[in-house]
Amino acid sequence: MAPIRTRVSILLGVRYPIVQGGMIWAAGWRLAAAVSNAGGLGLIGAGSMTPELLSEHIGKARAATALPFGVNVPVNGRDASRRIESALDGGVRIFFTSAGSPKRFTPALKAAGATVVHVVPSAALARKVEEAGCDAVVAEGTEAGGHNGFEEIPSAVLWPSVAGAVGIPTIAAGGIADGAGMAAAFALGAEAVQVGSRFAVTAESSASPAYKAAAAAAGETDAILYLRRAMPTRALANAYVRRALTAEAAGADAEALLAIRGTGRARRGIFEGDLEEGELEIGQVASRLTDVPTAAEVVARMIEGFDAAAARLAALARAGKE
Repeated sequence: MAPIRTRVSILLGVRYPIVQGGMIWAAGWRLAAAVSNAGGLGLIGAGSMTPELLSEHIGKARAATALPFGVNVPVNGRDASRRIESALDGGVRIFFTSAGSPKRFTPALKAAGATVVHVVPSAALARKVEEAGCDAVVAEGTEAGGHNGFEEIPSAVLWPSVAGAVGIPTIAAGGIADGAGMAAAFALGAEAVQVGSRFAVTAESSASPAYKAAAAAAGETDAILYLRRAMPTRALANAYVRRALTAEAAGADAEALLAIRGTGRARRGIFEGDLEEGELEIGQVASRLTDVPTAAEVVARMIEGFDAAAARLAALARAGKE
């Protein structure tokens, strides 16, 4: 399949403008290397790793692919600076940052010769990303799995708002699992897509088989947003999430909600496969994930679907002018 050249694919040095989300407990070296080898950009999710473990994953990814890959680092996370140091020491020069101010690490990363992309939930924050000197911005709609913004802006509203607010390239995220979704994102101003849930449910994902099966069996209303007053998160409804929702409905404040969540919920759900007491982070697009393919199959399907969607739109445009 022919390459797709956009400002993002050129910036990242990849064949296709498809970025695999750096998801905690799912995005290890195997997934990142597989996506990069398939022509996209693989990301190692550093948020669930110690700096030492991150170094190990970077080394294994480098041995598994000669193509570009990057690291996702939540900038407000514990040991964020040490994770960034480990990644730089490992030769990584593509960083996707999230969950905090883009100003915190961007100057130092740029000084080290890195490409920096930051994730935002609003156009207002996208402008701050551009001002901080980032090379591109990920506009992540509220359909996305995992931690969300308090703004709860849907992807179809957010993507064109961000693309129109900044001069740097926009990467669309939130609710994309196939080529038609990719084409829709491009029609709304994006120059690449970041895909999380679809890659979380692949053969190379480090998520547990139980998590993958639950996500692939999810219905349209199963991936819900909860902890809205404390830490908006989208995950599959289960016994734990229903307890948190009951507390929210009863007026629990942020402190009480975070106490219910406790620690280790995401690991328990995604990595260990506890389907009732773990946090099974996944996007609303889960209802369309009916299998567990390889990462290469996901990329190939997306490009085929993108080409088909583009051809269909072109045919409609021609028909409308006849």
